[in-house]
Amino acid sequence: MSKQIAVRLPDDLAAFVDAEVASGRAPSRAGVLTRALERERQHQQALSDIAILKKDLSADDLDDLAAYAARVPLDDLD
Repeated sequence: MSKQIAVRLPDDLAAFVDAEVASGRAPSRAGVLTRALERERQHQQALSDIAILKKDLSADDLDDLAAYAARVPLDDLD
């Protein structure tokens, strides 16, 4: 199921969205925004996971894992 919403974007972001569609890198404006929001959701989940690891688990090897995860760019998560 999906829901239609109206989004107001600054001119430069709207131009970027349109360029993504025009170049064929995205099927539609909605596709560009969906991809961006999915990445943001993944990013927020990763930050949440890191916070849990740092707070609730004190094993030294997990500290290294949390530090590594905090440095991984979003593009590497895809």
